[in-house]
Amino acid sequence: MVQIMTTHDNDAFKPIATVDLAIFSMTPNGLSVLLARRANAPFAGVWALPGGWIHIDIDHDLETAARRVLKEKTGVEMPYLEQLQTVGNANRDPRGWSISVVYVALISSDDLAAGQGARSGEAQWWPIEGNGVDVHLAFDHALLLSDALTRIRKKVEYSTLPAHLLPSRFTLSELQSLYERLLGRKLDKSAFRKRVAEAGFLVPVEGEMRRASNRPAQVFRLKDAQSLVLFDRTL
Repeated sequence: MVQIMTTHDNDAFKPIATVDLAIFSMTPNGLSVLLARRANAPFAGVWALPGGWIHIDIDHDLETAARRVLKEKTGVEMPYLEQLQTVGNANRDPRGWSISVVYVALISSDDLAAGQGARSGEAQWWPIEGNGVDVHLAFDHALLLSDALTRIRKKVEYSTLPAHLLPSRFTLSELQSLYERLLGRKLDKSAFRKRVAEAGFLVPVEGEMRRASNRPAQVFRLKDAQSLVLFDRTL
């Protein structure tokens, strides 16, 4: 267990402890991240990753804190969530020594279409451009966002992560199209479907088909809406 020691008993000298979230979804503009405009100093009026203090009286653990903040900011309770990293130093926050545990969350387009994912008027989806967004971010959040994007792009190559951005029910063609958008290249249809079948993370929705160009396409859902399956080799 990591123990934080200070040379002062005063609360003013204790590190600031927060959770910050890089929350992604697929919008009409492509892969997008949810940003919140800060209401108070420091960086009042500047966009930032949504985040909040760790509440030791109600947060059982770090993931509980992250899910609480996620619910407060987006209205979504149980999306895909994973811890990205922990950052901390004396310079990232002008108020003093600061520790942040950073999470990546993926919100499906179902939640987005239902009007969730940006409950506050001070929250907005920003399209990803390169390794970030076309707006200045508070604190070190531009670096945190870049690290989150690096994690996502790497995992697209060898995992089922993109499926968590789709509606709860989708076809294999829709799944492949999403992979191709995130990878920026075309995939061989037969090889992709073989990889998906081997991974075994999908369940066909019995009796549900969707009209396609040639013949009706089977509709699938995730076997586990919060799990991640790794492929045995990259796409």
